[in-house]
Amino acid sequence: MARKKPVLRARSFALQALLKVLNEGHSLSRALAERSTLLSDPREQGLAGELCHGVLRWLPQLEAIIEKCVHRPMKARDRDLRIVLLLGIYQLLHTRIPPHAVLAETVALAETLGKGWAKGFVNGTLRGLQREQAQILAAIELSPIAAHAHPAWLIEALKAAWPAHWKAVLQANLARAPMTLRVNLQHQSREHYLERLAEAGHRGQAAEHAETAIHLDEPCAVQALPGFAEGDVSVQDAAAQLAAPLLDPQAGQRVLDACAAPGGKTAHLLEHAPAIKLLTALESDPERIPRLQENLQRLKLQADTRCADAIKVADWWDGQPYDRILVDAPCSGTGVIRRHPDIKVLRRASDVPRLAKTQHQLLEALWPLLARNGVLLYATCSTLPEENQRLAQDFLDQHDDAEAQIIDADWGLGRAPGRQILPAEDGMDGFFYARFRKR
Repeated sequence: MARKKPVLRARSFALQALLKVLNEGHSLSRALAERSTLLSDPREQGLAGELCHGVLRWLPQLEAIIEKCVHRPMKARDRDLRIVLLLGIYQLLHTRIPPHAVLAETVALAETLGKGWAKGFVNGTLRGLQREQAQILAAIELSPIAAHAHPAWLIEALKAAWPAHWKAVLQANLARAPMTLRVNLQHQSREHYLERLAEAGHRGQAAEHAETAIHLDEPCAVQALPGFAEGDVSVQDAAAQLAAPLLDPQAGQRVLDACAAPGGKTAHLLEHAPAIKLLTALESDPERIPRLQENLQRLKLQADTRCADAIKVADWWDGQPYDRILVDAPCSGTGVIRRHPDIKVLRRASDVPRLAKTQHQLLEALWPLLARNGVLLYATCSTLPEENQRLAQDFLDQHDDAEAQIIDADWGLGRAPGRQILPAEDGMDGFFYARFRKR
């Protein structure tokens, strides 16, 4: 059998990855990682990643278009063919790939499924969309789910939480997030690294609120970043880079990162305060521990990494209090949808109270481990108040020995007792921070 052309290999890769997400409930990151060895060419990897992210980003809209274009319900066994249509429709509507190339490559992809009738079906469906595109798009605009390309539960939750901002949040979630770098200030200044980037042919801008952050004008492979292998720079969103200075560990202190993988905030804490006495980095998922250790190894940083559930304190704590605790809690991820559009597919409204329960348990379990006058920083990448300001206020109300430290900043929206960043504010992801001191 002849070897597939590069563009067809990339589309076949995307098809199989999307099947993993939509049929088996895998995260997109996991689906792409599982098949990463099948594509060696960075251009093929880039195309496959763009197609997967794009289809998931616009999935409710694309599904609504299929319902308008395909007049008979598609059978469950043709789920792969439905994804072929999703890929074709996404490319026609949201990319600059010439329509004739989209049709040719999508029909060729359908042919690989071994369904003889699929070629004509796909060709006819896409050509029908081309002919009636204006009418079809006007019709689906009547559905909020299709118009905003978000599930109904999330639209309603954002309306309730952010009556003045919900439309902007939904729109931000449909945009491509910038590739943001964290400069290791122990190695060089941000200004010096910007010069190194320019010399290497990459343009970037200093981020507004995080002194270590740079937004790249165009994303690139990490191997192309000067000094990446030497630990001069890492990839991390600018909002996430606010955690280390907010917690502000000092020399000689004991620090706990309770939910550490993949290690971005752990590493930043060590770069921010290299003279701390100890940093304990916990991760409950054994599959994520290697990534945490690899990141620390590349940056030549040392931490006491442990595979443990932070809530089960007796299993891992040495009995000595911590001066600083970071609780970057598991959450709905609704603030990072533009980076992880599969969240809109995989997350359910029922997940939010379950996650809030875990967040509450983390705070309750870890607060006794904090030394007097110590600081605990609570963080999520969520935009929902059930996980953020309401939960933080409930914790504060239930602990007489806790006081909120006001975060006085020119970023985000004040939502006592913390501060909320909404997606795309100054290029940042959606984040919530609340800071508590033990009296």
